Amino acid sequence: MRKTYFALTLALGTAITAHSGGLMTNTNYHIAFDRMFARGATTEIDAAYSNPAGLAWGHEGWQLSLNFQKPWQNRDIEASVPGYLGTSFDKKYNGVASAPIVPALFASYKKDRIAVSGMIGIVGSGGFVEYEEGIPMFEVPLRALLAQAGMMPNAYAYSANMKGKQYIYGAQVNVAYKFNDYFSAAIGLRGNYYDGYNRGFVNASIPTGNIDLIDLRLDCIQRGFGVAPIVSIDYHNGPLTIAARYEFRTKISTENDTKELSARIKNTDPATAGMMPYIEGDLALAQFGDKVAAYQDGTEVRYDMPSLLVAAIGYEFTSNFRAALEYHFFDDTHAKMYGGREKTLEHGTHEILAGVEYDINEKFTVSCGGQRTDYGLSDAYQQNTSFACDSYSVGLGGAWNINEKMRLNVSYFCSLYSDYKKGPLSNYQGTPYTGTETYSRTNHVIGVGLDYKF
Repeated sequence: MRKTYFALTLALGTAITAHSGGLMTNTNYHIAFDRMFARGATTEIDAAYSNPAGLAWGHEGWQLSLNFQKPWQNRDIEASVPGYLGTSFDKKYNGVASAPIVPALFASYKKDRIAVSGMIGIVGSGGFVEYEEGIPMFEVPLRALLAQAGMMPNAYAYSANMKGKQYIYGAQVNVAYKFNDYFSAAIGLRGNYYDGYNRGFVNASIPTGNIDLIDLRLDCIQRGFGVAPIVSIDYHNGPLTIAARYEFRTKISTENDTKELSARIKNTDPATAGMMPYIEGDLALAQFGDKVAAYQDGTEVRYDMPSLLVAAIGYEFTSNFRAALEYHFFDDTHAKMYGGREKTLEHGTHEILAGVEYDINEKFTVSCGGQRTDYGLSDAYQQNTSFACDSYSVGLGGAWNINEKMRLNVSYFCSLYSDYKKGPLSNYQGTPYTGTETYSRTNHVIGVGLDYKF
């Protein structure tokens, strides 16, 4: 019974993330990505992230770009347990993930053969999520355990809440050099700062007399820093551009700043209940063994960002029509996660991106694109507290050349996720029942940005 209580406490300690790209990596910073996706062969200002070597072919002098995006996302879990407590359990838990306006800043300076560029943005995760009614790994085992003690759901009040935040802020600098009329290369460095928290509670109580049966609470803040080198190359020959980029793995080890990690458990042992009606404090936490150490103050937890390989090709079919094709590989299986979770993935993340862009005239440009993301998911990887779903994404938008120096970009994109069904699972959530879980997501993003050439 106490082991199951520990599982509930453990679940509170993991944040759920919302982002576009790999499992821990964002790729949507500039609005041009949102409206076209395949930007790995660009030579415009967004190349400061997507193709640093390509800036050796870009605008002579200074460029700046400021971008803002607003995402909305749901992350839902549906649990189904036939025969649960003599009937059945079917419930959908709605997780609302959100983020404020997400900014990104780009800058570059080119003179002759050399281009220097930089980018600041939220490079990983990026948002908040809250389950106002908790999640099934809280509710299913708790109600089953109370039923074993003769207390059915109508005999007590149950409440739970879980919320998490994860942001990885990044600042990147690159230096590109054009070796000849066809070939350039760049080296760069990105510093990544992780900032997150995990907060939540589970409570079961008898309203009459205000008697707690279970009260678990967690408030854990995590922060860490890591650095990743970046190399890129670009081949440019008339209308054809071929580019590649490699980002090394970022080791991010966070240190817990735990404000609260507490358990209060009703003592059901008749031999000691009179002397000790509750087990609480350090004595209660000690019942959970070494696993509680993962959330103790000062404990280190890994949130590595995986290495990333990008290959892209772009072609100008006419002076006003362009297309691009791109491939991403995130080596997630070698990016360390808590408990070695990365080892449960079947493979790293594969992405295919494609996009087209058309200049209606000198003032207006329209574009659209698509992306396919395959994470290599497995039942062992998927958890109530952190899950992913393979997806297709589509985006569209346009640009307005206000004058020779200023361009306004606008975009909208959404992701169409494939539901992931986990199970059937015997002994579901530690109970004697067989159950299934279905994970689903929705995602919508609108964006606006301004590019300026000096």
